[in-house]
Amino acid sequence: MAMSQERSVCLGLWVLLLLGTGMKGVVEGCSCHPAHPQQLFCTAEIVIRAKISGEKIVSPSNSSSPYMKMIQYEIKMIKMFKGFEKAKDIQYVYTQVFSSLCGVKLDSNNKAGYLLSGSMWSDGRISIGQCDLVESWDNLSLSQKKNLNYRYQMGCECRINTCYTVPCASTGENECLWTDWLLDNSLNGEQARQYACIRRSDTTCSWYRGGPPPEKDFLDMTDP
Repeated sequence: MAMSQERSVCLGLWVLLLLGTGMKGVVEGCSCHPAHPQQLFCTAEIVIRAKISGEKIVSPSNSSSPYMKMIQYEIKMIKMFKGFEKAKDIQYVYTQVFSSLCGVKLDSNNKAGYLLSGSMWSDGRISIGQCDLVESWDNLSLSQKKNLNYRYQMGCECRINTCYTVPCASTGENECLWTDWLLDNSLNGEQARQYACIRRSDTTCSWYRGGPPPEKDFLDMTDP
C-alpha cells in the first residue's frame, strides 16, 4: 500500500437503498483525500510499529450482514509512536473485510512488519483503513522512520497544502507547500519520503530534512 493519492481522510460510503418490498441493496466505496505522511500521523489517534502474527474474520455486532464483518489482525507491537495516553499494549487491530469499505489487507503469513495508524473505538479496539498511515515497514525511508519519533509531532500545528498546479502560493506562515505532484508527478515523492514540516522558533513552519539536501526548490533547512 503506497503512500499515494488513496490516503488520508476516509470517505467510506454506506448507502442503504430500499428496492421494492423489503429488498435491500448496498452501495459502498472508499475514497481518500491526498495527504502527506505527516498529516496522517497528526490526525491518527494511534501510531505503532508492529508485526502481524495472525488474522481471522469477526463480527463486532449481532448483524448477519457481510458488510458488518471485519478482519481482526493479531499483532505483536514493537514500538508505539503516538497514543501513549490511550493504550499501553495493543494485541489486535481491526479493518473492514471489503476494500470498497476502506479495508486493508496485511500479510499475516510471514510475520511482516508494518507501520500502522488508526483510531480507537469507544470499547478500546483499534481500527485501521486505507485512509490511514498503513505501510510496510521496509518500504519506509530512513527519514520517515526518524520523523516518526518526534519531527512529525513537532509539526502537527503546521498546515501542509498540496500543490497540483502552478501558481501555488502559501497562504500563511504556518504552512508548508507540498510540491511532489508538481515536481515528480507523484504523491510519494521526495517531500513525502524525506521531509517533515515543523514549526520553528519564530513560529513559522518550513520543511526539514536530515542529511544532505537534494537539489529541490522546496528546501528550507537541513541538519548542520
